[in-house]
Amino acid sequence: MSIQAGAACLEKVRGGRGILLGGMPGVEPVKVIILGGGVVGSNAALMAIGLGAAVVVYDRSIDVLRGLVHNFGTRIKTAFATQLAIEENLRTADLVIGGVLVPGAAAPKLVSEEMVKGMQPGAVVVDVSIDQGGCFETSHPTTHAEPTYVEHDVVHYCVANMPGAVARTSTFALTNATLPYVLALADKGWRKALADDEHLLAGLNVHEGKVTCHGVAEALGLQFVAPESVLG
Repeated sequence: MSIQAGAACLEKVRGGRGILLGGMPGVEPVKVIILGGGVVGSNAALMAIGLGAAVVVYDRSIDVLRGLVHNFGTRIKTAFATQLAIEENLRTADLVIGGVLVPGAAAPKLVSEEMVKGMQPGAVVVDVSIDQGGCFETSHPTTHAEPTYVEHDVVHYCVANMPGAVARTSTFALTNATLPYVLALADKGWRKALADDEHLLAGLNVHEGKVTCHGVAEALGLQFVAPESVLG
């Protein structure tokens, strides 16, 4: 979704630079920067590569970067996410995908307003983490009806719930991913289901007034209680 949205926003009629992701013979391909190499970032990289873009993925985890190199080889570039490195590359980027998500917590502001000001006129940013506050200082939520706005000559696509644009596909994908957990809860009850599955246990946010998700507790300034302690 993020690459599709970004590609559309690069069209001149939408305020972009009037360029194609894949380019043409003798024309440099679009430069795509992806912030975050997790599920969002890796899928965005896959789409961008398929459309012929030059891709750079930033992350602060060497293991994540190593996994990207293993999966994509030399088809992408990877870099450790320092503010200086990101700022330098933003100046020549055509499309920037913000895919930094922290479970239960607000997304870190990796791109300041000054950094956005330094980008090329008509460049595009797609803030996938807007549901958690966004990772660009200039981001604010938009809708599918009015998905974009221009700030400092940069097109911003910050639609909350981006998968809603393809509701049927996203519903099937979400159902396939969550059904095993639903069945476990129904068959075992919540206590045993959580005790048997550390990943399901990590999804417990609140129990009897106690906040059992570290990110939520930190964001709200409340005391964190380890989820294991409420299982009894």
